[in-house]
Amino acid sequence: MGHRESNKWIKSTCPYCGVGCGIEATANHHGGLEVRGDSQHPANFGRLCSKGLALGETVGIEGRLLTPQINQQDVTWEEALTDVATHFRQIIEHHGNDAVAFYVSGQLLTEDYYVANKLMKGFIGSGNIDTNSRLCMSSSVAGHKRAFGADIVPGCYEDLEQADLIVLTGSNLAWCHPVLFQRIRDAKAHNQCKVIVIDPRRTPSCDIADLHLPLLPGSDIALFNGLLAFLSENRAMDFAYIDQDTEGLDLALATAFRFGDIESVQAATGLDREQILAFYQLFAATEKTVTVYSQGINQSTSGTNKVNSILNCHLATGRIGKPGSTPFSITGQPNAMGGREVGGLANMLAAHMDFGNPEHTRQISEFWQTDNLARTPGLKALDMFNAIESGKIKAIWIMATNPAVSLPDNQRLSAALANCPYVVVSDCMADTDTLRHADVALPAQGWGEKSGTVTNSERRISRQRRLLPSPGEAKPDWWIISEVAKKMGFGYAFNYQSEADIFREYAQMTTLGQETLTPSSSGSRTGNHGQDVQALSRPLNLSGLADLTPKQYHQLAPQQWPVTQYDQPTARLFGNGEFATPSGKAQFIATDHRPTAEQTSSRYPLRLNTGRIRDHWHTMTRTGLSPRLSEHTSEPYLALSAQDAERFSIEQNKLVKVSSERGCILLRARISKECLPGQVFAPFHWNDCTTSMGKVNALLAGHRDPLSGQPELKATPVCIHPSPYQSEALLISQTNHIPDWLSPQEHWTCQRNHTGYLFRITSQRQPGQLHRYLATHLAKQQGRGQQVVDIAARTQSRYAQFQNSQLQGAFIVSDDLHAGDNDYLYTLIGRSISDPLVQALFTGKAMPEQQAGRLVCACKQVGANTIAQAIRAKSCGSVRAISEATQAGTGCGSCVSELQMMLDDIQIKQA
Repeated sequence: MGHRESNKWIKSTCPYCGVGCGIEATANHHGGLEVRGDSQHPANFGRLCSKGLALGETVGIEGRLLTPQINQQDVTWEEALTDVATHFRQIIEHHGNDAVAFYVSGQLLTEDYYVANKLMKGFIGSGNIDTNSRLCMSSSVAGHKRAFGADIVPGCYEDLEQADLIVLTGSNLAWCHPVLFQRIRDAKAHNQCKVIVIDPRRTPSCDIADLHLPLLPGSDIALFNGLLAFLSENRAMDFAYIDQDTEGLDLALATAFRFGDIESVQAATGLDREQILAFYQLFAATEKTVTVYSQGINQSTSGTNKVNSILNCHLATGRIGKPGSTPFSITGQPNAMGGREVGGLANMLAAHMDFGNPEHTRQISEFWQTDNLARTPGLKALDMFNAIESGKIKAIWIMATNPAVSLPDNQRLSAALANCPYVVVSDCMADTDTLRHADVALPAQGWGEKSGTVTNSERRISRQRRLLPSPGEAKPDWWIISEVAKKMGFGYAFNYQSEADIFREYAQMTTLGQETLTPSSSGSRTGNHGQDVQALSRPLNLSGLADLTPKQYHQLAPQQWPVTQYDQPTARLFGNGEFATPSGKAQFIATDHRPTAEQTSSRYPLRLNTGRIRDHWHTMTRTGLSPRLSEHTSEPYLALSAQDAERFSIEQNKLVKVSSERGCILLRARISKECLPGQVFAPFHWNDCTTSMGKVNALLAGHRDPLSGQPELKATPVCIHPSPYQSEALLISQTNHIPDWLSPQEHWTCQRNHTGYLFRITSQRQPGQLHRYLATHLAKQQGRGQQVVDIAARTQSRYAQFQNSQLQGAFIVSDDLHAGDNDYLYTLIGRSISDPLVQALFTGKAMPEQQAGRLVCACKQVGANTIAQAIRAKSCGSVRAISEATQAGTGCGSCVSELQMMLDDIQIKQA
């Protein structure tokens, strides 16, 4: 990028969730980035969550894949690219084009996605490219296409501020999309809008809820079918809209009336009659209603029908694409929608064109100048890996994702990858669970080094701009794919000079057929204002961006598609009653309640729900680099009710063995009011690099929606048992190689701190035996010239290792560690032997007055001890008072519920 002034801030986009927040960044003198929110970006207006604020801590070369590798040996790019092209070409020649596959990611930029899809579907001639968006958004895609005729989110974020009622269903917005949650919280404070949360768990999103409906897992269709029947019975429908702009109501109603009485809804959902009626009456009476839905709806064997049961209620009331009134699917990844636009899903062609449509096939073939366009859909994610296991697929290229952690039944998947004849992985990190199976590893640019576009949940295209030079030999994903395409003989179609060339080609592709609209077979119909209208062609239209100059592309401001004129985006769609179906009318879809794929039993009596936590993202390859993001929740855990803890003899903060039919894992027990009896929850972020037995998705079966292919991740039958141990240790080290010498007797988890790594180890050894075992191996690791302090005590033993008077490693061993030990050790590594905190290690006494305690507010770096001291010293009687005293809760706001719980606990104790 050339020389930059140190104070020049460059606009880009956050790489985490589908909110698509704008950021501004500038290089600092450490070679990293200072990051702040972009006050001009329409998605966030300057706000960022804890993860966004910590982005500057996640860049750099530590842990990066810096050179291409074949069989773990460094090679040149020429050698690696030739190897990939040669293997793919030979496998295709011997076994056919369906013997190869790409598995890609919502972490790719749209330009990367476009080139990958073009190579696989357009020139290799197979549909075998799928994406990890299959795991989070494909049920919404299928539901949108059935109802609207296209994969369209009709609304925009402004609708959240204009609504009088917001229904959050299957979405812990407070933790998974914090900036949108802030916008709703502010809207509620200013406009007094009502908020209903539908979720089996009591999550932080419930903090602003006027009503929480803790329905049984998998019973969403029963609830929304009951709502549709209630709307019909109480004549709360928009009959003019239904007659003019929709089709299929009668069949949908006939199915919905199986839940036409509240008692049937009660039986299916487990909700009280009063709760159900309160929801139904408020929905019926409130014209400006936005229903926000996410993974709790999508990740199900009936996810597509769940989506359509929600859309049916909005169609019945005419609440589609209108200000403050729309259904709203919130995507999980920063570019899940961009990938869908360019055909990243196995069952879609690029630019929202479809398999089986001869005109689409002709248009794409001519546009790409290929005679080998795939004619049939490829294998969806789980089917793709099943095909690897069976030997049907013999080569796979995995890009920017970690399926060995994120896919269900991932131990089986890892075995399939280990036996796959040829595995290529493009990644920016040098060690992931998936990369360990790679025959060829290709170093890709990471966030901050990439340049391209992403599309957020409200269809807003934003630029991700390059902020830092690429470390080592890292290259853009689009370049890597294009170079392989050239070596496979397709160079004429992949001769791109920059990402701007690719975007321009993609934008031009969206115009195919748009200029030759023809009336539908049913003819034209009269629109809302009396004019003749006809079915929309494809709402995805970027004709206004199809001729961007490189300068215009570089300066492109955030804008929502369709864009038919430059810099004149479209905020809402379908508000005029025109849809993209063959008839131009929206479709009601009959949906029926079905139980989850697996039922609880005496052997597996609990139902496991999985999801994200506040400060981590996916498999932690990025957020795990930020010390502050690991402080709030440092270990994989199992949330369960007090009743279930008593029933199964589980103690707070002790290890619990969680088992399903597919295996078992170890998690730390967290007893709370979050889950109802019979239900448990565990986050899925931890992996083989961060824990020895905490990969939650290893327990999941991989049952999937027959329409979308999306797996069920929210309702796995499990059993739990205490996992007794004899001793525990907290160990800090400057390296993360500790697991290399830990034995199977030790279970461990690892987190990054500011100068090294913190391990929590539980062991079957007696405390003294564990102390000697750790001391011996830590001494071997450090080598010569070390100083050692070794203290054995009755209840707790300590060990410290120094090099040139600087602490290099240390551990505390006990049969029962205290929470304060973690906070204490976390700050020690790299300190001088004369430092008072290090001296406390020798005496066995910590210095709590100097410790902030466990991190509560990641945005403002405020710990539990600081908050507790402020509550007591300043007599804080509200969260607002705590915030004024400590700044906690003034960032993204996702810690507010925890502040309230701390305040309640202290007030109860004081009373």
